[in-house]
Amino acid sequence: MSDIQKSWDTIVVGAGVAGLRAALDLKNAGQRVLVLEARDRVGGRSMPGTIAGQTVDFGGQWLGAEHHLFREQAERLGVEIYPQHTEGNNLVSFDGGVQPYSSQLPKLPWSSLLGLGLADQFLQNDLRKMGDAAPWMVENAAELDRESLEAWIGRKVHTKGARELIQLIAKAILCAEPSEVSYLFFLEVLRQGRGLNTMIGVKGGAQQDKFIGGAWQVPKRMADQIHDQILLNCPVHAIEQDASEVRVICSQGEFSAKHVIMTAPPALAARIRYEPALPAKRTGLIRRMPMGCVIKIHVAYPTAFWRGNGLSGAVISAERALSMVFDQTPPNSEIGILVGLIEGAHAVELSEIGPEARREHVMADLVHYFGADAATPLEYVDHDWTQETWTEGGYGAHMPPGVMTTYGEVIREPHGRIHWAGTETATQWMGYFEGAMQSGIRAASEVLDTTSS
Repeated sequence: MSDIQKSWDTIVVGAGVAGLRAALDLKNAGQRVLVLEARDRVGGRSMPGTIAGQTVDFGGQWLGAEHHLFREQAERLGVEIYPQHTEGNNLVSFDGGVQPYSSQLPKLPWSSLLGLGLADQFLQNDLRKMGDAAPWMVENAAELDRESLEAWIGRKVHTKGARELIQLIAKAILCAEPSEVSYLFFLEVLRQGRGLNTMIGVKGGAQQDKFIGGAWQVPKRMADQIHDQILLNCPVHAIEQDASEVRVICSQGEFSAKHVIMTAPPALAARIRYEPALPAKRTGLIRRMPMGCVIKIHVAYPTAFWRGNGLSGAVISAERALSMVFDQTPPNSEIGILVGLIEGAHAVELSEIGPEARREHVMADLVHYFGADAATPLEYVDHDWTQETWTEGGYGAHMPPGVMTTYGEVIREPHGRIHWAGTETATQWMGYFEGAMQSGIRAASEVLDTTSS
């Protein structure tokens, strides 16, 4: 983009799903919109990669059964959808051994399954008490917020297997250790995601479908519709506003508008200088919402050998670094691909040791799960999201104990001409593309409502 104009109706900071949807809605309403993106690409936490000649998602990839906004957007853009492969037995690694299972729950000692069922009942009871109220407004919100999820698990779950499984589920959802997360925040994530079973489920759950060619195509095709209004390699340094306009100062100059929509993750939004300064609660909030830690791996094989062995490719493990594995084989492909996730403290540890040592750990875990057939892949690739300068982790940000009831009420509250979006600000499906899409629609509506009043 050359000779770009300096004055716009709205400037959107961030070309991820939230920012692109907000920009498209505003453009379709007749506004002149500029999108500023710090990276050299669009997509945010959606990102393409390749392995063995196949394009895969290095970022988010799944489409839940109830992710209606993102599904509709993909269908409008012609991105095809197919179901996550589930045929065959799943595997669970527990107490050093690996066991197959075909039911929704893995094979654990009966006492552990009983403890898991009781824990789920406790969660359901607390979710019912929340009702539809904002989380910081529910009865005993301060008490629920003071306690970490780890402390809650320690109080409510009394068998080793059940504790480890709930900790694994929490890390899989949040990419953070249970000790780092408020129990009230975890409840809000569960409420937005339709409960624990839906969030961890495949058929009817949050991992039901994927996209042929990758989810990254959705934001890419969104961006193609406004490509001449997107400025890449343009991190924002400062936002200044007064009674008449807002000025955004970035590495490629200064631009003015009537409104700004900020979609950057909280930790990155906190790096920006604001004049006048943000309110104390807003500053406190974005400084106290760290990103989770996650490394995503793909391993390609000559064939999907696990299918021939009667396995689905799905693995869960509370004791190995590679805690979650799924079949990632493309439709009608001759090769087989596994995708895995390393989360929380394991991601921190394996980020520190570097890619070669990390590969050794991952391959050892895959051999532990699938046997010698897993030892000789065609190719291995991984992507360490903790090392992404303009993301600092994934999948989303979380709130440590005490943050939600002290600062949380301002998460969607505009500050003058600045409006806030991004998946962390969603009221449904926070942490997912669906939540990002919802937040972009809301923020665009806020701007349009303000300009029409």
